[in-house]
Amino acid sequence: MDSKKKKNDIIKSIIGFKIKGKRIIPISTKITLIFIVIILVSNFSSNYVNLILNRVAIIKLAQNIMIKDLTELYNISSTQYDILELNLAANVTTSKTNEFRERAFRNIEIASMDNTQSETAIALGVDPSAEIIFSGSKTVIPNKFTDIKSLDTMIKKEQGIITFKYNNTEYLGAYKYTPRWDIYLIRADQLETFYKESNRIFKTLSVVIFIFTIIAMLIGIIALRYTLRYIRIYTSSLLKMHKAQVMGQLDLTNAPSDDVTLLGITFNVFSATIANLIEIFKKFVSKDVAYKAYVEKQVKLEGEQQELTMLFSDIKSFTFITEILGNDIIKLLNVHYDKAIEEISKNDGIIGSIIGDALLAVYGTIKRDNSMNKSFQAVQSAYAIQKAALGLRREMINRRLKLEDSNGNITEDEEKVFKSVSIEVGVGIDGGSVFYGNIGSYERMTNTVIGDNVNNAARLEGLTRLYKIPVICSEYVKEDIENSAGETNSMYAFLEIDTVQVKGKTIGRKVYWPIPIKAAQKNKLDFYNYTRGLYYYYRGEWDKARLTLASCKIHPARVILARIENTQAPKGWNGIWVMKEK
Repeated sequence: MDSKKKKNDIIKSIIGFKIKGKRIIPISTKITLIFIVIILVSNFSSNYVNLILNRVAIIKLAQNIMIKDLTELYNISSTQYDILELNLAANVTTSKTNEFRERAFRNIEIASMDNTQSETAIALGVDPSAEIIFSGSKTVIPNKFTDIKSLDTMIKKEQGIITFKYNNTEYLGAYKYTPRWDIYLIRADQLETFYKESNRIFKTLSVVIFIFTIIAMLIGIIALRYTLRYIRIYTSSLLKMHKAQVMGQLDLTNAPSDDVTLLGITFNVFSATIANLIEIFKKFVSKDVAYKAYVEKQVKLEGEQQELTMLFSDIKSFTFITEILGNDIIKLLNVHYDKAIEEISKNDGIIGSIIGDALLAVYGTIKRDNSMNKSFQAVQSAYAIQKAALGLRREMINRRLKLEDSNGNITEDEEKVFKSVSIEVGVGIDGGSVFYGNIGSYERMTNTVIGDNVNNAARLEGLTRLYKIPVICSEYVKEDIENSAGETNSMYAFLEIDTVQVKGKTIGRKVYWPIPIKAAQKNKLDFYNYTRGLYYYYRGEWDKARLTLASCKIHPARVILARIENTQAPKGWNGIWVMKEK
């Protein structure tokens, strides 16, 4: 039973196992297969190149041998021609002439066969009309030289090396024209004869390479299986955790000091953090809700978790405005919200809530084929809201000028009214995973968005009063826009303003000023100096920070300068400014 289990474990370690119908291949097997393919391709390629180079060398050697044999054949033919002339001089009858010629060609054939040990070599005498005058061969020779193209080549160039088809076989040979006989002498052998030995060697080497590769594969699997053994241990432990729906710790006893072990240590730290969070979560919700959240990776009330971007806008000095306008505050708010909500709708935002002078808009819930990046839509809306507020202020300025023209001046009460209706708006933007859906009862429901990012958007809006800039966003919004596709990622520059720990939080977060690219280019020097000054500020080099920020004209520089005026960075300074108020 144990041997069978061990055998199954070995098989699983090589071919893997299935989870929900999908086979999981061990990493050691993948690595081994990759190296096998690489080794085989490399060895067969080098073996093939070696074969080609050997064939080239063999062909050159064969050509030299053919030329040598052809020279001997040429000398024999010349000698036989001399003998023919002597015989003809002694007897010039026609019958004797033909007899002497046939005898001469026969002697050439016999001599050519005696000068070769190859069973496939041939010696030919071919006249320009493709007639074979003589043939020295151990095989049957046709009466005609059928490769007319090769014959044409020989006619154009009276001697050289040539490959030709003869008797349905490809030959390599040397040829030379002999004017005394008016024929072309050819000494050749089958190409396959030259390649036969190299092909045999190539096949033998291929078998040897394949055998050694199989041996190397088995050794590699064993070595990798041992080296990566802790991956199998981790995988087995994780599957058990998944089945039990609990977060546990990986056993790292005697684990080697490598990056695989580091992965296990990292998981254990992460697991401990998650387990702690789950325990805390269970104290606030029932066990069944906690279990459902663990399984489904989200908490569903009457909605669902979504990745959204939230915009929070607020009217500055609203208490003063309310005191001055009284009930007319509703008219002012309606004028402001009419423009603001229109701009939000244009950018596919929805209104999460309106509480007095505060407005919450949510982006990312409307899905279209051509939808733009949700954070980009929020920033676009923020500047549209600012533009609407600016338009309202300009309108109030024009009315004030008309009133002054008609009355000569305005009263103190009128001055307060104009000041109150010239509203200024701050906008904070944050994003992330939030709960979005309906809450309430079946008689009265409301659509809402719940999450820390929603509250943080409100706190970012509060910072606009401090830094006196129109829009402040989080690092999430910055990265979401910069990582988006299309032209939207290049329409805004993001100036890091500060790292702030808002009230109620234990960590500091970087805050940014999204600036339209044209404005960023126009104030490039100020933004550059501010970035340098902030760098020194973070590092605790406040003397350098003061010197650099002093030349910067934007208001956030004054805020930092006031913060570090006549003082040095405190001991343990981490660059985070802690807000005391919301």
